[in-house]
Amino acid sequence: MSNKEDYRSNELIDRLPKHLKQFIKPQNYEDYSPINQSVWRYVMRRLLKYLTKVAHSSYLAGLEKTGISVEEIPNMYGMNRILKEIGWAAVAVDGFIPPNAFMEFQAYKVLVIASDIRQLENIEYTSAPDIIHESAGHAPIIANPDYAEYLRRLGDIGSKAILSKHDMDLYEAVRKLSILKEAEGISEKEIHTVEMEIHSLQSKKVELSEMAQMRNLQWWTVEYGLIGDLNNPKIYGAGLLSSIGESISCLKSEVKKIPYTVAAAQQPFDVTKPQPQLYVTPNFPHLMEVLEEFADTLSLRKGGKEGIQKLIESQMVGSIELTTGLQVSGKFSRILLDEDNKVVFYQTKGPSALAYREKELIGHGINYHKNGISSPLGKLKNIELAIEDMGPNDLKTYHFHDGEWLSFEFESGIKVEGLNITGIRNAKGKLILIRLKDCTITYKEEFLFLPKHGIYDMIISKDIVSAFAGAADSNSFPNLYAESSTKTIKKITSKSTVSLEKYYGSLRKYRNQNTNDPEFLEDLFKKIIVQYPAEWLLLLEIMEAANKSSLIQSIHDYLEKLIVLYPKLNSLISDGIKMIKS
Repeated sequence: MSNKEDYRSNELIDRLPKHLKQFIKPQNYEDYSPINQSVWRYVMRRLLKYLTKVAHSSYLAGLEKTGISVEEIPNMYGMNRILKEIGWAAVAVDGFIPPNAFMEFQAYKVLVIASDIRQLENIEYTSAPDIIHESAGHAPIIANPDYAEYLRRLGDIGSKAILSKHDMDLYEAVRKLSILKEAEGISEKEIHTVEMEIHSLQSKKVELSEMAQMRNLQWWTVEYGLIGDLNNPKIYGAGLLSSIGESISCLKSEVKKIPYTVAAAQQPFDVTKPQPQLYVTPNFPHLMEVLEEFADTLSLRKGGKEGIQKLIESQMVGSIELTTGLQVSGKFSRILLDEDNKVVFYQTKGPSALAYREKELIGHGINYHKNGISSPLGKLKNIELAIEDMGPNDLKTYHFHDGEWLSFEFESGIKVEGLNITGIRNAKGKLILIRLKDCTITYKEEFLFLPKHGIYDMIISKDIVSAFAGAADSNSFPNLYAESSTKTIKKITSKSTVSLEKYYGSLRKYRNQNTNDPEFLEDLFKKIIVQYPAEWLLLLEIMEAANKSSLIQSIHDYLEKLIVLYPKLNSLISDGIKMIKS
């Protein structure tokens, strides 16, 4: 876990809950090699040359606003000084993080940036999150206020979408693939094995969880969205904006263009290959309309049996909100249903907490409720008024007073008896919790609670109005999201690569200092073609720096030979030469 001292914080980062701060890591700018810097420079120059024609106007304007340079990898501290002006911040993380955590960062208006950069071999596209994708793809477009608010709202709703175990298995597999693809010395067989695992998980006939649907919406908008006219759209999705290959191919007629509607929530995607269809939104406000339509289908706004059942199946910390406004957070483990299939009793296991309006009730955190929380739900038998609706006279009539021995039965048949120690009321003066001593709770032939279990906190409520992932009070569970079991593979740089990096570094210094030394460039060219015969990017940079026509022609001829030997390099080299000439 990163300590606050490991990274430079600011007001927006300071207010993040503890369970999110565990994912933040320092950027370590000095770790970027000269090759990394050249990869950034090449991708950005090539993208911008093309994106000027096809990206949404907000993107190009946003590049300037967010302080992202074409010449060098952005320093996150510098980015944050500028992002602050539009009310956002950025933090570095280690690759993919859990879906709910990613969404929650967005809700706090903090961009999550994987600070690693793709290898030269993956310069056109990587399935791993990297600083090109995150900073050059995501950051500029948030300068548009309508889009920024959509991103924040998407994060706010998405962080509360309930996951399934299948979601977490898929997340771990995708994270593993992204790490392997960017690590050195990994065999094609290892990568293929994980790709097959992802395909297997994606092809499973499982009902889409709320998070899976939310992830689809995120993918078809934030990552792969098109905007404007259906027949001539512009690009705004970060996945397209940061991919040399797909930013070109996505606008071709072979890729089907579909009007963006809530139906996109049901459309899956494959991270390992280009997308066969893309969605086009007419404008950014339309994204919010679709999001609100989708949010109405979530347990967050519906509650009930279905919502709490999803929480049980997720096996993760979730919350329910009751009709009194009281919120229960924990790992839900059990419910009892009456003849009408309504929840009449619920239970959590392990550390749990109570909150009211997103603020934890004093004395009702995970240290007190370390063994879980349970409570009956519904109205009392033969009494028209629910306890939560009783006024002072009603409570007196039915003996709901401190120091009174209580014995009552719910319509469901659940029986409760015990000594009323005290109660807690909400802001409107309504009773929301009763503390009982020597308490016994029974249902049919089963004891749900016995005096030996200690004080019983009975929560007063008729029904569940909301169910959502995570904790009601964001500070209740310091370790809400477990760290991934798949760790980043530490980069091991070979002697050959170290030597190549020195050559890249010497040329970078040459360019930055505006040196004019034709002999140095000719000597460097000769060394490269002998020691690194397949090297192309550094040759392009030498060609760009050269002002001697004979050297330029020699490099050009050599690069043409490389295209013949390595056809996959054709577009990279050809486009590089065009950039130099222009």
